[in-house]
Amino acid sequence: MQISIKGIEDERFQRPLQLIANLFFEECEISFQPLVQKDITIEFKVEISQSIKVNGNLVDSEGRSKSSEYEKELMPASTEKEHFKQVKHAVAHVYLTVLQDWTGITQKWGILTGIRPTKLLHRQMQKKIPKSIAHQQLKDEYLITDEKIQLMQQIVDRQLSVVPDLYELQNEVSIYIGIPFCPTKCAYCTFPAYAINGRQGSVDSFLGGLHYEMRKVGEWLKENNVRITTVYYGGGTPTSITAEEMDMLYEEMYASFPDVDKIREVTVEAGRPDTITPEKLEVLKKWKIDRISINPQSYTQETLKAIGRHHSVEETIEKFHLAREMGMNNINMDLIIGLPGEGVSEFANSLHETEKLMPESLTVHTLSFKRASEMTRNKEKYKVADRVEIEKMMNMAEDWTKDHQYTPYYLYRQKNILGNLENVGYALPNQDSIYNIMIMEEQQTIIGLGCGAASKFIHPQTGKITHFANPKDPKTYNDSFEKYTEDKMNILDELFNTKESLA
Repeated sequence: MQISIKGIEDERFQRPLQLIANLFFEECEISFQPLVQKDITIEFKVEISQSIKVNGNLVDSEGRSKSSEYEKELMPASTEKEHFKQVKHAVAHVYLTVLQDWTGITQKWGILTGIRPTKLLHRQMQKKIPKSIAHQQLKDEYLITDEKIQLMQQIVDRQLSVVPDLYELQNEVSIYIGIPFCPTKCAYCTFPAYAINGRQGSVDSFLGGLHYEMRKVGEWLKENNVRITTVYYGGGTPTSITAEEMDMLYEEMYASFPDVDKIREVTVEAGRPDTITPEKLEVLKKWKIDRISINPQSYTQETLKAIGRHHSVEETIEKFHLAREMGMNNINMDLIIGLPGEGVSEFANSLHETEKLMPESLTVHTLSFKRASEMTRNKEKYKVADRVEIEKMMNMAEDWTKDHQYTPYYLYRQKNILGNLENVGYALPNQDSIYNIMIMEEQQTIIGLGCGAASKFIHPQTGKITHFANPKDPKTYNDSFEKYTEDKMNILDELFNTKESLA
């Protein structure tokens, strides 16, 4: 698809307009320069006075046309960037509308291409805006459909019931600990994940650096009387390391972090069933960790082989029962909609198998073609379902979870996600992951420790977000973990202004 844009010359529009075009067309190129061959031309007229008024007219190669206009009051802006953001929003509104009219495809998330739609509704709730008004604003300003607005509201309500003090946790932090090793690398994955076989030297060095980070950050938290809300061990696959290494890691957590017994939740991803052993489960039990993930992704063996997961369907089921028998009473499982070669029948089978296990929570992902993944580099090798079938599978997940008393409690979206849909976490009553709520709603600082771990520092008063990431590869991390730890603590000093801001 070739789209020629007229009436707009500012190149800052290129990316937002491209992202919206990608919602409609698998292969699409937009250009602000005249094109000899083009499928459609969209001409904009932008007028700015007391309001922003945008007209858009689409004409295709056969002479058919669609038009739209949008006008909104121009709000006072302290910076040119804020001013441009308002104009960009109005242009996106018109652009999406003419593309919807021309294609006949309704984008249920409207002009949103960001990751965290529920943040919009939380902002309105914090301002005490009535739900009916907040919903109408989402509909009018972002073109979000009633269906998705209701999903957002259901999730926000659930989150506030699980974490009633969600808006008051700015002076606490959560901790993410990244273990960058897996048995193998999955085809769709872009997380820091290195095949662990033959890397024991790297593992030893990495764990030495991680223990150092935990001690130093723990010291800072104790000195400044900052409590921890949740701890999450992710990766990679944290259960790829040995039982002895896991034991020492959790011992370090108890020694270094303040008031571990008061932390609301500690989660360990054990996503790859082939990493779970009785010895490792005993270690988790020893340190009172009972929230884990065991992720089948699919219950079709051919799919697991195609995406590079070396466990069997039977092993997933066996390890789930083993974890249950050994006292794991809060197990999450992940399923992915739209894996290569899978359609409605395969996904129905995955839901049927899930019903036999009934994990406490179920996260339903929609496959996303992430830029750096093996699957994206070789798209022709990995054939996936079309938009209509993807949406059918999402509807199946919604119906199944509702029928089995699971409630959606967090949601996020990704670029290049199939069907422009979403990833949704569902949970049985009182089994929601608090960490997932904290990371998605950005109400408090998340400190990332370990290889590839991203920190998100949120100012307790202003809400301003500062991003900081540790190196993704173990060698660079091993060479520089002391510096990265110091850098993080300098940000914490500035962020919390030591003890003064906490008084």
